[in-house]
Order: sequence, then C-alpha cells, then structure tokens
Amino acid sequence: PDDFRLSQNYPNPFNPNTNIQYELRSPGQVTLEVYDLLGRHVRTLFNGQAESGVSSITWDATEDNGQHVASGVYFYRLVTAVSEQSRKMMLIK
Repeated sequence: PDDFRLSQNYPNPFNPNTNIQYELRSPGQVTLEVYDLLGRHVRTLFNGQAESGVSSITWDATEDNGQHVASGVYFYRLVTAVSEQSRKMMLIK
C-alpha cells in the first residue's frame, strides 16, 4: 500500500467528533466510509476525486441520514483504485 497512508483517527476513543487523516501519493478516486461492528454501512465521508497530499475529514458520529450512532466500535475504510485499508475507532458517549 505505497499508494496511500491511512492514519489512526484522533481522538480515539472519541465523543462527539473525530478526525480521520489520509495521505495520497497521487491524485485519484477515493472512497472513505464508516461501518459498524457487524459490517453494516453507516456513513460515506468522501466519495470522489482527491488530490495528492494530506487530507483530513471530521466525522460527527452520524449516519448518512443524519441520525446519531450509538456508542461502540466502528471501522473506517479508505479505498483507492489500487488498494484499500481499514482502521478501528471507538465512540464513547
């Protein structure tokens, strides 16, 4: 995965917001999504063309429909055209 670097979210555990940072070596299509512990899709944080360099996205612990999620473990996954990586985070209310 030399194409990008996905950092651990900060803070972790978090309440009410957390920042997710990633770095791309070259521009391209990127999808950043959040899933619950059972693998269900919770939120799409970014889906589109991204520039090379460092980017940071804040997640406010809401689903795509705007509802707040429950306390627990969540996973975030970054997917590019050539690779993907996931990390774990925890929301404590």
